[in-house]
Amino acid sequence: MPLPPRWVRRLLLAPGVVLLAVAVVTTLPVWALLALAASPLVPGRLRPLRLLWIGTVYLVWDAAALLALFLLWLASGFGVRKRSPAFQRAHYVLAGRFLQVLFWQARWTLRLSIDVVGTDPDTALPGRPKLVLCRHAGPGDSFILIHALVNWFHREPRIVLKESLQWDPAIDVLLNRLPNRFIAPGPDGRDTMIAQIGHLATGLDDDDAFVIFPEGGNFTPSRRLRAIARLRSLGLERMALRAERMQHVLAPQPGGLLAALDAAPDAGIIFVAHTGLDRMLTVTDVWRELPMDKRIVMRFWSVPPEEVPTGRQERIDWLFDWWARIDGWIAANRDGVPTG
Repeated sequence: MPLPPRWVRRLLLAPGVVLLAVAVVTTLPVWALLALAASPLVPGRLRPLRLLWIGTVYLVWDAAALLALFLLWLASGFGVRKRSPAFQRAHYVLAGRFLQVLFWQARWTLRLSIDVVGTDPDTALPGRPKLVLCRHAGPGDSFILIHALVNWFHREPRIVLKESLQWDPAIDVLLNRLPNRFIAPGPDGRDTMIAQIGHLATGLDDDDAFVIFPEGGNFTPSRRLRAIARLRSLGLERMALRAERMQHVLAPQPGGLLAALDAAPDAGIIFVAHTGLDRMLTVTDVWRELPMDKRIVMRFWSVPPEEVPTGRQERIDWLFDWWARIDGWIAANRDGVPTG
C-alpha cells in the first residue's frame, strides 16, 4: 500500500491515533474482561491479556509522543525554529525518554533483558562521530539499537530507514524533524538512494552516530536466498559464494556504506550484532513466544577510521569479512550466552 501524502498523515493519521488511544483507554476494562475470558482457550500464560496490554501501551505511547511533539512544535514558533540546535536537542531528549518508557514496559511485560558486550561505542573513539552498521533480525531490533545509542551512549543518531515506517505517526513526525532519511526508490532507482545516504552522512559532529542496516531488511531464510540470487544475477559469483557460507545474516549491500565512508572519512566504525530475537521471523513466531522471556545480547566492535580500506573493492571485501565475523558470532551465541 503506498504511503499517504504528508498532509494526510498529519491531519488524519496522527489525530486518529490520539483519538483511538482515548477510546481504547476509556473502554479498557471491557477489553480486559474479554481478553481474560479468552485466556483459558489460548495456550500460554494469559496470552490474550498480555497482547492487549502490549498493544494498549504502544498505542498510548504513540499518542503521548504525538502530543509532546505537538507541544514542541508550538514552543518552536509553530515549527519555525524546530531545526535550531536547541530544538533538535530537545527532540533527541524526548526520543530518549519515550524509549526508556517503552523498554521499561518491555522488561516488565515481556520479561525482556538487554546485555551489551564488547566495545563501548561511547568511549572507544571519544570525540569522533560514528558510522554504526547493524545486522537486522527480529521485531524491534532497531528500537533496541537506538535506545542504546541515545540513552546509554549519549549519541545523536542519524538513521537510514524504510519509507513504510512513516505509517507510524509518532515515528513519522519525530524522525522527520531530525536528520534522518526514509528511503524509497526514486526515479533513478538505487543511485538516488545511495546519494541520499551520502548526503545524510555529510557533516557529522562529535556526538553523532550514523546508523545503517546494510542488509536492507530483516533476516529471513527466503530473503537470504533472494540476496544470493541477486548477487548471481549481477555476475558477482564470488560474493554469492561468500554469502552462501553465511547462514544467519543476509549478504550486505555495500552501496550505502561506501557513500557514508566517502562523506565521513574521519568517522569511527561500529559493527553491531545481536541475538535473542532470531527465531521470531513471523507474526506467528512472535505470538508463540509471548511472553518472550528473552535475553538479548548485543555485541559491539569498534574500528578506527585508519583501519578502513581505501579502495572500493577492498571496502566491499572488508564489509563481507565483517559480516562473516558477525555470522560466526551469531552462530556461537544464539542461546543468549555471550562467548566473545
